[in-house]
Amino acid sequence: MTQASTSRAPLIGITADLSGVPANGTNPAQELTLFLPQRYCRTIQEMGGIPLILPPIASQSGLRRILQRLDGVLISGGNFDIHPSYYGEKPIHALGVIKKERTVFELELVDLALSQNLPLLGICGGAQAINVALGGSLYQDIATQLPNAAKHELGAKRDKGGHPILIHSGTRLRQIVQKRTLEVNTTHHQAVRTVGKGLVVNATAEDGLIEGLESSNHRFVLGVQWHPELLARKNPYHRRIFSSFIFASKRSHRRI
Repeated sequence: MTQASTSRAPLIGITADLSGVPANGTNPAQELTLFLPQRYCRTIQEMGGIPLILPPIASQSGLRRILQRLDGVLISGGNFDIHPSYYGEKPIHALGVIKKERTVFELELVDLALSQNLPLLGICGGAQAINVALGGSLYQDIATQLPNAAKHELGAKRDKGGHPILIHSGTRLRQIVQKRTLEVNTTHHQAVRTVGKGLVVNATAEDGLIEGLESSNHRFVLGVQWHPELLARKNPYHRRIFSSFIFASKRSHRRI
C-alpha cells in the first residue's frame, strides 16, 4: 500500500431512508421520497471521509458495482423496524413501521460488504441490520417483551445522552474509546436478542440489553445501538468511533 493510497479521503457509502408517505398521495410505489439526515454526511466529512448517499433501490448486480468503488459502508438508523420474518418470528402487536425495500437493500448490502471485508459501521437500526444479516434476532418491542427493562426510547435527550453503558474489556470498542463506561443517547424500542454468527457483544446497558456488537472475523465491523453522530461534535469519545471507522476505510483502499 502506497503513502498516496492511505492519504486519500475514503469514499463512504451511507444508506438513505424512504419516507412512508407518497408525495402526492396516489402511487406509493413510485412516489416515495429518499432522504438522509445531514448529520451522517457532516460527521463523515468532518472525520476525513467523503460521504456518498446510497438509495435503497439498487439490484444485487448494481450493489456489487457500487461496492467496487467504496472504501467503507455506514448503515444509518431510521424510524422503522426489520420485519421479524427475517429472523424466523411472527410479528407482535407492538411492531413498528416496516420498510421492506430498505430492509431488503440493507441486508443485501451488509452481506456483500462482509463478503468483501469492507469496513462496516451500523448505527442504531444499522446495528440491528448487521445482527439480523448474520443470523441474529431482535426484541420486537422492549417494553412488551422485557417489561422490567429501562426505557430506551428517549428522543428528547438524543442530543445529550440518556443512560450509561458498560463497554466490555478486550473489545475493539473498548480500544477505540478507551473508557469502561460511556453516556449514550437512546431512541430505540427494539434491541438485539440473540447475537449473529461471528459477532461479539462489546457494550451493554445497565439493564443488560445489548448496546454494541463487533465482528471477530472481519477487518472492521462495528454496530452501536445509539446515535454517536449526534454527539460527536461535543464528545471526543463518540468522535473516536468515526475516526477509527475512517482510518479502517483508508486502509481498505483497493479502488481507483
